Amino acid sequence: MSNIWFFSIILKARQLGMTTFFCIMYLDQVLFNANKTAGIIAHKQEDAKKFFTDKVKFAWDNLPDMLKEHLGPPNTDSAGEMSFPNGSKIFVSTSTRSGTVQFLHISEFGKICATYPMKAKEIVTGAINSVEQGNFVTIESTAEGKSGYFFDYCQEAQNAEKELRKLTPLEFKFFFFPWWKEPGYRMKAAFPMTQFFVDYFERLERNYGIKLDDDQKRWYIVKYKSNQEDMLREYPSTPEEAFQASIEGAYFSQQIGKVYEDQRIRTIPWDSRYPVDTWWDLGMNDTNVVLFTQAIGNEIRFIDVYSNSGEGLAHYVNILKDKGYTYRQHTFPHDVEVRNLDAEGKSRRQTLMELGMVNIRTIERTKDINDDIEAVRKLFSRFYFDEVKTAKLVEALQNYRKEWDDKLGEFKNYPRHDKASHFADCVRLLAKGWLWHMVDDKGQQKEVISNFF
Repeated sequence: MSNIWFFSIILKARQLGMTTFFCIMYLDQVLFNANKTAGIIAHKQEDAKKFFTDKVKFAWDNLPDMLKEHLGPPNTDSAGEMSFPNGSKIFVSTSTRSGTVQFLHISEFGKICATYPMKAKEIVTGAINSVEQGNFVTIESTAEGKSGYFFDYCQEAQNAEKELRKLTPLEFKFFFFPWWKEPGYRMKAAFPMTQFFVDYFERLERNYGIKLDDDQKRWYIVKYKSNQEDMLREYPSTPEEAFQASIEGAYFSQQIGKVYEDQRIRTIPWDSRYPVDTWWDLGMNDTNVVLFTQAIGNEIRFIDVYSNSGEGLAHYVNILKDKGYTYRQHTFPHDVEVRNLDAEGKSRRQTLMELGMVNIRTIERTKDINDDIEAVRKLFSRFYFDEVKTAKLVEALQNYRKEWDDKLGEFKNYPRHDKASHFADCVRLLAKGWLWHMVDDKGQQKEVISNFF
């Protein structure tokens, strides 16, 4: 509280009492300041009801009677809102209300961004933009992947902190509350520590200066056993770790977690002794993605990625030439065979061949996208990623998730179409190229075994 700013964004571990703190802080502001409005926005309707009943109303009900008599009884006390004789009020809801708000708190904004992107946009363009300079906005959440407003705001605020830049009243100040700063997250027990945890705690101390005592380490190990891949999100040790974590509805959460655990994201240079294969996702007016891989032994090494939009095929052929790699095979989805609606009526495959590309292979049309996704999961243990050149790909695979059904309140059985899906579609193509049928130059299907490279 002594470090609060006008706009504050808080990345945190679970169950630290952040929402309780801001509910009481903002209730205090409206009780003792006239004509002020405070709003609390919750992730779900049941959370909104709980925040209002168990935090705001509970705090009011338990004030000393003499103080409540002095302040005067609430004018309204229902539907998630309390208004007072001084003209001030506080409400708890899942969305914004019309009118000016001097104090705004948004709970679990990362989850809102991941699950309800349109609602997140409404909060940003409506609620946050309506808070005038000199008033207060506080946002708190656990992380939900490297996309959305919450991630962007955290990145901007962290960059400002690193640059020691003086903030304006409309810029966010960054706060991070890890699990290890909570005094209660400790456990006295006696059990052996596996090498995985020994290495993890050593990395924390070596890379971040985080030195944990034995009781903290035991607590973390026990929690990890029940949370598994969700541990990084629910109980992060560092901000970087928090955003590495999987998100709800993500297709490859366990696989990405294992990649980090095995340290398969590192510097992976091009090995000139082996050829490079490319894998393509084509979009007409959308993002085009090209993945560059090398198959060495049992490893599928992602050494490079290129993406762009609004460019012709010649642009991508030139990019491949400029890379300087020695290529073996270029694999495309079925729509490379589609003919253009022009006088020549050439297919994109024909255009690519005229531009000098050889060894083009075409993958048959997907029958069930969930089969493709399962094929990717089968291959994931072979994947290695260059930490710099393929950062966008790793981020996309973390954020590749199921579409959310607002009406039913559950995930649909197909992927959400966004920038992450273009990269994931490329990886799906790769999996089909390894595990399924392919179409040869004569248009004939042939079986390709998993180690055909």
